[in-house]
Formats: sequence, structure tokens, C-alpha cells
Amino acid sequence: MALKSTVFKAHLQIADIDHGHYADHALTLARHPSETDERMMVRLAALALNAHELVDICGGDGTLAFGAGLSDPDDPDLHLTDFTGRKRLWVEVGQPEDKPLAKACSQADAVRVYPFGPAAEVWWRGIENKLTRLDKLQVWRLPAEAAPALGALAERSMQLQATVLEGVLTLSGERGSVSLEPVRWR
Repeated sequence: MALKSTVFKAHLQIADIDHGHYADHALTLARHPSETDERMMVRLAALALNAHELVDICGGDGTLAFGAGLSDPDDPDLHLTDFTGRKRLWVEVGQPEDKPLAKACSQADAVRVYPFGPAAEVWWRGIENKLTRLDKLQVWRLPAEAAPALGALAERSMQLQATVLEGVLTLSGERGSVSLEPVRWR
């Protein structure tokens, strides 16, 4: 018998001061049995960092949603789709291989990857040269200490506030607060 995903509910209030974007999001996160709280919360942080694109790219007429992620390797962790069904933004978290990233670049207008954890530097050194022709790709490194701190915020029902100011995301909830500044590698 297959294990089922664990469902988490999050009410996320975003104040992205850098982009002038303020919004409330009622989110359902399905955590795959093989996914950690850290990875799930990095997906949520990626949503907070990219929520402004809903207005910036789609003029508010689109959908920013979590994909199937680990359940379907051909689906992004997070995507922005406009009203025509066109994928405007494809977001992956972790350390994906180069071929799925090339495929994502052929299917979306922009692709962003958020590697995290202690193995991110090793992954980047091994894959950087393979990604040189992917013009649509951006890679944003999250600090190694951020993922465990984000994982500690995870609850089955969460009330979270996300503030983006001068490139720093601060995510706060009942269990504390985490600040992280993504560094652009590519």
C-alpha cells in the first residue's frame, strides 16, 4: 500500500516591499512521503519570493500554484501560469539534474532554481557548465542554515507572514522567525 501525502494548510500574508506587492494566500501544501519539512518550507519560501510575478508578469490574471513536485518529476515545484495556460514561470527547489532543467526552459518563459542545504555548492560545481546555454534559467542559492530553520516553522496549520525587503525574505510564524537572503549564482 502506497503512503499518502500529508496535507498542510498555510495562510500566508506577503508584504513584498521591494516589488510593491501585498497579498494574502490561503495555501494547501501536500508533503510527499519522501519530502522533508525543510524542502516543503523552501517551496513555500520560493512562493513568497516569486508572488509579485503574478502581477508583474501576468497583470494579476494568472495562477501561482504548487505543482506535483516529487510526485511527478515532469511537473514544477511551483509555477505561474497565465490565463491562456502558458507557463510563465517554472520554479524548482533542491538540486535538479541538467536535463529536466533544459526541458523546463523549453516549456516556460523563465525558470528559477532554489538550491539549499550543505550539498548545494557541490551540486553547483558539478552542473554549472552544463547549464551555460539555458538563457531562461536563474539559480538562487539559499543559505545552508535557512532550510533547517524554515523546517522548524512547519505546522499542519500555519499562520505565516512573509516580508521581502532589500532582497531579504523574513518568514514569521508562531514557532519563530527566519530571515534569508538568496544569492544569485546565475
